[in-house]
Amino acid sequence: MSAPRSRRLALGVLATSALMTILDGSIVTVAMPAIQRDLRFSPAGLSWVVNAYLIAFGSLLLLAGRLGDLIGRRAMFLGGTALFTAASVLAGLAENSTTLVAARFLQGVGSAAATAVSLGILVTLFPDAAERARAFAVFAFTGAAGAAIGQVAGGLLTDALGWHWIFLINVPIGLATIALAVRTLPADRGLGLAAGADVAGALLVTTGLVLGIYTVVTIERYGATSAHTLGLGTLAVALLAGFVVRQATARRPLMPLRLLRSRGVAVANLVQVLTVAATFAFQVLVTLYLQQVLGYDATRTGLALLPAAVVIGAVSLGVSARLNARFGERVVLIAGLVLLAAMFALLTRVPVDGRYLRDVLPVMLLAGGFGLVLPALTALAMSAARAEDAGLASGLFNTTQQLGMAFGVAVLSTLAAARTADRVALGDDQAAALTSGFHLAFAVGAGLLVVAVVLAYALLRPRTAERADAPALVG
Repeated sequence: MSAPRSRRLALGVLATSALMTILDGSIVTVAMPAIQRDLRFSPAGLSWVVNAYLIAFGSLLLLAGRLGDLIGRRAMFLGGTALFTAASVLAGLAENSTTLVAARFLQGVGSAAATAVSLGILVTLFPDAAERARAFAVFAFTGAAGAAIGQVAGGLLTDALGWHWIFLINVPIGLATIALAVRTLPADRGLGLAAGADVAGALLVTTGLVLGIYTVVTIERYGATSAHTLGLGTLAVALLAGFVVRQATARRPLMPLRLLRSRGVAVANLVQVLTVAATFAFQVLVTLYLQQVLGYDATRTGLALLPAAVVIGAVSLGVSARLNARFGERVVLIAGLVLLAAMFALLTRVPVDGRYLRDVLPVMLLAGGFGLVLPALTALAMSAARAEDAGLASGLFNTTQQLGMAFGVAVLSTLAAARTADRVALGDDQAAALTSGFHLAFAVGAGLLVVAVVLAYALLRPRTAERADAPALVG
């Protein structure tokens, strides 16, 4: 049975917000040279146009998700979208580097507030399992489409109107999202701040995530084994461990640990870190291969990546919900992971003198496996969410996604750069050295996905057992 029109409109609002957030993460990368030239960023300073957003977004998702449960998920979504829209105006009008970096940080805060509660709103909007599966499939499509559209739109907007418009384009979208959200999203009062007023826990988890994400995104600059990386990484782990201990003993914990007692939830978030680490790095590495080895410009690169988004969208919207209903999330998840692992294994063979139609496109179509993986992971990660914890479960799932993205790009890019430098030192030309570096990164990505397959196969219950033991879903 199809969802009523009001719920479909609400799904459209949430998907549009997610699309805007994902677009903002990818659209800015294409405009970086123009931003550097106009605002006179140093090479090291330019990275903070991206890093300021990632650190704010990734570190606040868990806290924002829980606050949504406490003060109301609708209010959190509206407030986050409003802040993101206002920060987009500030970024678009920025006349110096400091203003732009500050605006990007505020965009990250707003995105975290809106994104963290979106899945929590969805599970309450769609209590029927089949309808919820279709809604999750729409979200998977949104992610794939946003990343690809961002590459194309960033090049077109920057070339036609200037880099300012990659931010200003968010303003009409954000205002329309707010207007529709007021009309379509269900009102909820939340549990009240007293139900989770754990200030110490909030400080521990937020500080730990800020340090952890900062450490990861600066690996390429400082090195994986430097005192900077190891010292801050150790401190971040200690803070997050302290947060877990605090939640086990606090009278009113910020994150009740009962959520992680569900094997499906815990494994889904762990598998997501590994999967997203590989697949997000895939987008970055293939982009670099097309531009640095094959000589593509920004717009042509974006168009070259579109088929991957189309096939992911076709799989996620066309078949994933039906396959999950028939075979169960575990089987569908493993099948999708195998396809992605095969894609990465084949990418380790792309040649220096590669041809897009022969060497890249056929392999890239295996990215359709992500259209199977993400809806299945989303369903598993939200499977044990009670009504009062739906925002927290949503925030946790989005947090592990961001951690995977940051980890994958930092580690795989660092490995590729190190291999490239070694090959240049041995006398290889630049194109051959770059290709060798990409081969290593793709091989490591394949290894991460193989580990994800093993974890999903070994730790997730088969469908019959899972349905018998699973806690009741939000309804």
